[in-house]
Amino acid sequence: MNSTFISEFISDCPCPFQASLLQTDLVLPLVITPNQDPITFEFLLNWLKTNRNWLEKALLKHGGILFRGFPIADAETFEKFINTLGDKMLSYKQGNSPRSKVHNQVYVSTEFPAHHLIGLHNELAYTNHPPRKIFFFCEYPSPEGGETPIVDSRRIYQILDPVIRDRLLEKKVCYVQNMPSDRSFGVLGKSWQAQFETTDREVVESYLQEENIQFYWKEDGTLQTRLVGSAAIAHPETGEMAWHAQAHTLHYSSFGPALESMRRLVGEENLPVNTYYGDGTPLDPADVKTMSELHLNEATQFAWQKGDVLMLDNLLTAHGRQPFKGERRILVGMTN
Repeated sequence: MNSTFISEFISDCPCPFQASLLQTDLVLPLVITPNQDPITFEFLLNWLKTNRNWLEKALLKHGGILFRGFPIADAETFEKFINTLGDKMLSYKQGNSPRSKVHNQVYVSTEFPAHHLIGLHNELAYTNHPPRKIFFFCEYPSPEGGETPIVDSRRIYQILDPVIRDRLLEKKVCYVQNMPSDRSFGVLGKSWQAQFETTDREVVESYLQEENIQFYWKEDGTLQTRLVGSAAIAHPETGEMAWHAQAHTLHYSSFGPALESMRRLVGEENLPVNTYYGDGTPLDPADVKTMSELHLNEATQFAWQKGDVLMLDNLLTAHGRQPFKGERRILVGMTN
C-alpha cells in the first residue's frame, strides 16, 4: 500500500471521536478513539446508532475498525455494543473451534492451546452462510503474544499464486469433518452435540438436509459431514472479489506433528477435520503452506489493549491468533 494513503474517513469521522490508522501505510484497520474525556457507555451507544451508515461505509473501505479507549467492560456491554449496530447476533453452530458460550451469543474467541498458532481465516468460511461481521472484545490481553493478525482478503485474492488460485477456483474446496459423540473437545475433536448446540440427532439431520450438506453416521456414533464450497466470494455490496476459503487452515498439514501422528494412527478419513479439492482429490501440502504463509506475511497485527473492540467485515477480512503466554481473554460475537 502506498505510504501516502489517506482515507476520507479520517477527516470525516463524526465528532467527538477521531479516526486514524495504526500506520500511515496501512488501510487495515481504521482506529476510532474518543477525543474528549470522559465518554460514557450510553454516549457511545447513541453515537453508534446515529453514525451507523458512516461506520458501514468505513467498514467496506477498510475491512476492519478498531474501537479503542471506550468504556466497554464485559460480555454484557460488548453484547450491547454489537446489538446497537442493528444486526442479528448468531450462534456458533457448525463451528469446529473449541469455544465456550459466555453470555447469550457471546463466546470465548477460542480455547485452542496457547502455544498453537491459528492461521488466518474468514470465520465459518466452510459453511453455506458465514457471518457478515465478526466482533472481538479484549477483556484482558496476554502479557506476551496473543495478537489477532488480520489481512485484507481482497489482496490475498489478487496476489495469491495464480496457479494455486485458479485451480481452487475451478475445483472448489471440500471440507470433511468427523464429530464424535458426547465429547466437548477430546482426542478426536469436537462432538456433534457441541458443534450443533443440541443433543437431538433429528434436529442435526434436518439442519444438514436444509443446508444440502452430505452426512452419515458411523457405527460408533460419529457424524461425518462433507461440504463443497467456493474458494472466493464476490462481496454482495461492492462486488469485489475476496479470497474466502479455509483450505489451508483446516488441512491436516497446518496442525503440525500432532495431527500428522493422528493421521497415521486413525487414517486420514477419520481426522476431526481435513480439506480436499471439491472432487475429493488431495490438496498439495506445499500449496497449503504457500497459502498459510501468504496470509501471515501480509497480515497486520497489534498488541491488544483492555477494552478494545475490533469489528471486521468477515467477507473482506481474515483473522488468526498468535501464540501467547500467561492469561488472555478475548470474546467474540458474530452477526448476519
